[in-house]
Amino acid sequence: MLNQLTENVKNLTSDVAKFIRNESKNFDRNKIEIKGLNDLVSYVDREVENQIVKVLEELLPEAKFITEENPDFKQKTNADYHWIIDPLDGTTNFLHNLPIFAISIGLMKGDKMVLGVVHEVNKDECFSAYKDGGAFCNNEKIQVSSIQSLSNSLLATGFPYRDFDKVPYYLDIIKEFMQCTHGLRRMGSAAVDLAYTACGRFEAFFEYNLNPWDVAAGTLLIEEAGGKVTTFDGGNDFIFGRELVASCGIQTEMLAIIQKYWRR
Repeated sequence: MLNQLTENVKNLTSDVAKFIRNESKNFDRNKIEIKGLNDLVSYVDREVENQIVKVLEELLPEAKFITEENPDFKQKTNADYHWIIDPLDGTTNFLHNLPIFAISIGLMKGDKMVLGVVHEVNKDECFSAYKDGGAFCNNEKIQVSSIQSLSNSLLATGFPYRDFDKVPYYLDIIKEFMQCTHGLRRMGSAAVDLAYTACGRFEAFFEYNLNPWDVAAGTLLIEEAGGKVTTFDGGNDFIFGRELVASCGIQTEMLAIIQKYWRR
């Protein structure tokens, strides 16, 4: 079931990616809506989400939804299955014509992710995984980096927008990582960061103030590619816990530095 369902979702994201690329050519920035501080949305986000939900309802009728743009689909229910969807992760990049954004679709059974697809739109790279089936990019098997030391690692992160009380702690963490790694990158899409960590382009990714739709698919990619995902304190509630660290073989070193400075 999961194998075929994954193929169906990959086909869906391929079609949707074509729509997004086409819309980006003539996008009118006057059509941007502001949901909140540093929180933007466009008609493309909403149209893509509608397209995705319509197809997924047919693929798995018993599943419920947790999505970014529909206020009726924000909370987990008592259903066995939930699709967790970000129709356009990296909306701000899209709106500013920065070419890094992705479609993210994950399927949760109970409280475990069992399917994940992240489709980076402009590179047309489709990262996919299902439980115990491995992780792939455009049908080629991927693995996390073989690097085992923080000093040889390239990290990805984001910034805790809308929670500015945490910024001083976060900057302390970044400052130390700047002094003991090959560097940090801020791509603007957590889904892309996780996909790139799963295929070894980054050794690790960490971020605070995340939403389930940002990370649901990508965390399964990490696990199926041989990596590790936890919250900042080493826990397992990284889908709904709003924070995570994902890495290859450097999780212990990552957590030690984060826990040195982080305050709740």
